[in-house]
Amino acid sequence: MVASRRDAMVAGLLSVGGMLAAGPAWAQTVSVSPGQDAPAETSPVVVELFTSQGCSSCPPADRMLQEMVHHPQVLPLSLHVDYWDYLGWKDGLADPMFTRRQKAYARAQGSRMVYTPQMIIDGQGFVKGAHEVEVADEIARARLRPKSVRVEVGKAAGGGYHLEVLPTEGLAAGPMQVTLVHYLPHKQVEILRGENAGARIDYVNVVTFWRPVADWDGRAPLKLAFDPVQDRPGAVLVQRAGMGPIEAAARLP
Repeated sequence: MVASRRDAMVAGLLSVGGMLAAGPAWAQTVSVSPGQDAPAETSPVVVELFTSQGCSSCPPADRMLQEMVHHPQVLPLSLHVDYWDYLGWKDGLADPMFTRRQKAYARAQGSRMVYTPQMIIDGQGFVKGAHEVEVADEIARARLRPKSVRVEVGKAAGGGYHLEVLPTEGLAAGPMQVTLVHYLPHKQVEILRGENAGARIDYVNVVTFWRPVADWDGRAPLKLAFDPVQDRPGAVLVQRAGMGPIEAAARLP
């Protein structure tokens, strides 16, 4: 019997976790079933998918992202780039900012090339294309990496939020950037021209806002209050400067 893509991904996560002799952090992860709430102290693995409506290779990766939204221990984010718009279809979800972000990742890796689809897991696992086993392996590895940072986000009076970023073991060598993200949970698009002409594609967790809200040196706890910018779900990410690893993330409650 051939397992579904979702079953294959979950099986990959579990098998890699077993092979790497996971500790308590991984035990927390695998104890959470799809649809259950993740433990409050668990930072989800951030999966950035760089995609485009004008890319014929992207729909399988877009479908993989749909499967990830069922797992609270993973925070999938769809970042649409604009460099395929010249092929005959302008991606209405694209933002040049995401093209710049992907290029910055490439430069940090010593490369001049960008491509779609590409998944970047926690800022340090790079997967070209829609390869489920590779993605599952990278997610499992990310769950096993020690986290030097913890993020706590709560609701504040008046509709805003209060945020605390803490080093987990005394010091978390900085500098780091704290970023606020908002995303559209679902958007179906009918593509009329270009490489995907005639397709109707469902996109999930489409990023519509991405902006740094603070810099942090990783020493003393960082506390700040902020208001949501959009009336959409969101998250806070803490990433090392220079397109380094994403050390922590938390969804907005």
